[in-house]
Amino acid sequence: MELKRVVVTGMGAISPVGLTSRETWNNVKDGVSGAALIDTYDTSTSKTKFACTVKNFKPEQYFDRKELRKLDRFCQFALISSDEAIKDSNIDLDTIDKTRAGVIWASGIGGSNTIFGEILDYAGSAVSRFSPFFIPKMIADIAAGTISIRYGLMGPNYNTVSACASSANAIIDSVNLIRLNMADMIVTGGSEASVNEVGMEGFQSMQAMSKNNDEYLSASRPFCATRDGFVMGEGGCALVLEEYEHALERGAKIYAEIVGIGLSADAYHITAPHPEGLGGVIAMTNALKNAGINPDKIDYINAHATSTPIGDLPEIIAIQKVFGEHAYKLNISSTKSEVGHLLGAAGAIESMFCIFSINESIVPPTINHKQFDEKIDRNLNLTLHKAQTRNVDYAMSNAFGFSGHNTSIIFKKMDK
Repeated sequence: MELKRVVVTGMGAISPVGLTSRETWNNVKDGVSGAALIDTYDTSTSKTKFACTVKNFKPEQYFDRKELRKLDRFCQFALISSDEAIKDSNIDLDTIDKTRAGVIWASGIGGSNTIFGEILDYAGSAVSRFSPFFIPKMIADIAAGTISIRYGLMGPNYNTVSACASSANAIIDSVNLIRLNMADMIVTGGSEASVNEVGMEGFQSMQAMSKNNDEYLSASRPFCATRDGFVMGEGGCALVLEEYEHALERGAKIYAEIVGIGLSADAYHITAPHPEGLGGVIAMTNALKNAGINPDKIDYINAHATSTPIGDLPEIIAIQKVFGEHAYKLNISSTKSEVGHLLGAAGAIESMFCIFSINESIVPPTINHKQFDEKIDRNLNLTLHKAQTRNVDYAMSNAFGFSGHNTSIIFKKMDK
């Protein structure tokens, strides 16, 4: 069976640096930090007092009071970003076969705000009582279901969970279903909202997060010798994927084609990556083979690089193993330096940055770099401090998750 081609026709986002995809991209390419001191709960006893939070977000501007009772913050982000992506795709949902239009969403954690709030209410009450919306608000798959209900999309529908690779896995699953002619269109992506006592303190106890409260604006510093952990982010990002002929037939604008996907496992440790980057090597190699291209075709890699002492180096090692001498000719950057680490939504929003990079011939920067790590080859182009202009025909997005889940996705500029 001949596999179908898969293209991106719509994008939407809400992030620490923007309430839309365009605002987010403009601030990322300009090197704007999304970090801020947390003001939603008391951090006086917390080792980390900051995060990359969504600014100026007023849920009541998007949802009525009745809806908000049923929606955790992560699901709000899912609906907002999906709505923008569908509108951006300019697709008339009344004219398509909705049984062949699906939703594959992702969240690594789901409704942690709901879980925490309900348990606090339970513990502080004389009566054992939970909200009837407790379960449907907190389960991670509710976002996929809610999006499908809102738009009447009756095709494949589920949620992927693979820690920080979750939304990349959602994209990959969507690509495979369209390639196999099991769907014409899929809304895919991820959302996360874990800037709360549970999410923050949980990662703090693992020594995974930055504690650089004095320099919080620049605390997310991938590849830097002074990095001390990731900065928690929140938000959502959606992509509309379509079968190529389906998109052509309706005259859709096409942002990029997804030509390569790669998956692997480290099979090494529950939180630490393989020190030699073996899982990353396999994922990137598989993506290149799937795309049918040589490594020297890649112009830009949006690295997973989270700004942790043990995480960034293995990915660099893996890139050098896969790309050899070409590693010195391509651009590498980590946009987590601007938006923080969106956990299960990271793969989706970083894929969006790759797509914008292809369309605008701009590579977004790695900001906040203070000092070269002697273990990281300084001859690599890590796109430090400022965006760089270059033609990007092929861009690769890496997303890796706790317990060794590795993904790599290759986007290609559409032929003129």
